Amino acid sequence: MRIDLHCHSDASDGTRPPAEVVRRARENGVDVVALTDHDTVAGWDEAAASLPDGLALVPGIELSCKEDGRSLHLLGYLFDPGEPVLAAELARIRDDRVVRARGMVERLNALGAEVGWDMVRALATGEAVGRPHIARAMVEAGVIETADEAFTSRWIAQGGRAYVERYALDAERAIELVRAAGGVCVLAHPRARRRGYVFGDEVIERLAAAGLAGVETDHPDHAPEDRARLRDLAAALGLAVTGSSDDHGAFTGDRIGVETTAPDAFDALRAAATGGDLRLPDRGGESR
Repeated sequence: MRIDLHCHSDASDGTRPPAEVVRRARENGVDVVALTDHDTVAGWDEAAASLPDGLALVPGIELSCKEDGRSLHLLGYLFDPGEPVLAAELARIRDDRVVRARGMVERLNALGAEVGWDMVRALATGEAVGRPHIARAMVEAGVIETADEAFTSRWIAQGGRAYVERYALDAERAIELVRAAGGVCVLAHPRARRRGYVFGDEVIERLAAAGLAGVETDHPDHAPEDRARLRDLAAALGLAVTGSSDDHGAFTGDRIGVETTAPDAFDALRAAATGGDLRLPDRGGESR
């Protein structure tokens, strides 16, 4: 069984609609896929309604959190999105994403980079506006040649000239909210050095004490030595080890299934969740 627990659609900063994400997942030989858009569950229904035979959908999310002034991401799975406190926090995060994105566009303009807000909004077809949309708009405007160039101190990397902070949950609070909604949390790409998401063992230990259920270990941006260390740490802390593509469609090269999670690790996460379950296709084309 091939299980990919981290994929994005155009409900956030992926380039493919949810229906196409699940179709591509099955075409790539994946049996279980999680849709984990940034700070939104807006793609769940379309993905569930479009499930091809043989594919199960894990309803998920990638939560924007903060840790010591830096951005940290948590993957939440199998929770009740209608839980009032969590739903209110997600709405606040999404609203602030728009304010922050407008602020970065204004700073880019002040720096001489002629990127229009209309360009960014046209690329962000879903609820969650993110830096990848701004990066793509910068490419379209001819400011940079590749989207990766945007994520530097020259432009919109954290601390960069056009970077703007935004509202984010403390990681421990996010874990508490997801667990209260019946779900489980996995720490996303904690050693993605190229992207600046690097968190030490002590952070993972503290989050484990707060109820973290797993660590995303097998990720395209993780070096072999970091994967080995994360496996050892997860074993010591009793955390599930997951593997995921972190696919964003064309933005990352349509790589669904390039990294996968072992079935026993997925079973452990599923057993710990009480707020939701897999979405499965039935013969009538509806999910159940």
